[in-house]
Amino acid sequence: MPNFRELIEEYKSKKKDIKRRLKEFSNIDKGQDKEIFPELCFCILTPQSNARHCDKAIQELKKRNLFFTGRVGAIRRILKGRSRFHNKKAEYIVNARRLFNKEILGQDDAKDIRDDLVKTIKGIGYKEASHFLRNIGLGKDVAILDRHILKNLKIYGIINEVPSSLTPKMYLDIEGKARRFSKRVRIPLEELDLLFWSKETGEIFK
Repeated sequence: MPNFRELIEEYKSKKKDIKRRLKEFSNIDKGQDKEIFPELCFCILTPQSNARHCDKAIQELKKRNLFFTGRVGAIRRILKGRSRFHNKKAEYIVNARRLFNKEILGQDDAKDIRDDLVKTIKGIGYKEASHFLRNIGLGKDVAILDRHILKNLKIYGIINEVPSSLTPKMYLDIEGKARRFSKRVRIPLEELDLLFWSKETGEIFK
């Protein structure tokens, strides 16, 4: 039987830092493309890649002012060695520049925003859209089902195995289980995500 008490104690020890990080996310100006578009691009870069390396790529793109004017080739060179599938992801970033409309962030339900992002932007699935919403302070009721989170959901008996891939239906099903688990242990879903991530990586990042 998984030790929920141990998890709750770890949460108590990290709660202040987790809430501080979430407050930083919520303070992002969602009316400013220069604030939110880099976060969208970060979430495009992270699949199968190291988050810290992806963040370095984002900082370099900012430094060189490439987010809104850079061509695919220039962006590709920055991504190389920092994010896997850098050729395709450079194209995704340029396409997202044209397709992303920050007006959709004004919807009341985070899941509706997520659906619109997934339908509209190449390179963005449920996981990436959830990650983006959390990183701009709009992800209170969505789960970021990356490998770190899925591994811990298995450890605590929430899922029987870590799937090799997730269909939208599977994603929503596991997200529902994670949501029920978060209520059971009284740890908000977005805080549970950062807690699991810190358990695996040793840091509270994003």
